[in-house]
Amino acid sequence: MAKQKKENACEKEEQKLSEEQTKESTAESKQAEKKEKKDSKKTEKNTAESETEKLQKELAASKEAHIRTLAEYDNYRKRSTKEKQAAYGDAKADCIKELLPMMDNFERAISAEATDVEGFKKGVEMIFKNFGDVLSKLGVEAFGEKGEKFDPNIHNGVMHVEDEELPENSVAEVFSKGYKLGDRILRPAMVKVAN
Repeated sequence: MAKQKKENACEKEEQKLSEEQTKESTAESKQAEKKEKKDSKKTEKNTAESETEKLQKELAASKEAHIRTLAEYDNYRKRSTKEKQAAYGDAKADCIKELLPMMDNFERAISAEATDVEGFKKGVEMIFKNFGDVLSKLGVEAFGEKGEKFDPNIHNGVMHVEDEELPENSVAEVFSKGYKLGDRILRPAMVKVAN
């Protein structure tokens, strides 16, 4: 019996040890689970923080790119305006340079003593021809001749007349010629129209 008691006591102790080991292993596993959960939460938090940082960096880069694009567009707009103004000024200056020699010729004609009317008339005709050449050089064309078909897009009909000799709806008389630059009408021809 003593042996049996010893065995029972041993068994009980083994059982206690086993239970303690089970409790310890359960406690350890619970601690491990808690640690895992904690680590998992930290990892999730770190992942979320890194994701947030990444998104913030992308947002900052996008904002910077947007600001640069706006600045580039503003610079382009200012540069285009300056170039347009410069081109207008250059074109105006080029046109005036072409007209200045005629101004010189008129000054000479006015300052010259006109004893010969024919010579004076010839000088004015030369200036007129010079002026026509300058306009042609600049690409300006004159239009509006007697007998042309009347076109309200390029003619300004200020009078009309019944004339059997002229075709219907044609120019009977030109009061002032019209001028165009390419397809652009600079001034319509002022005409009398035959009906």
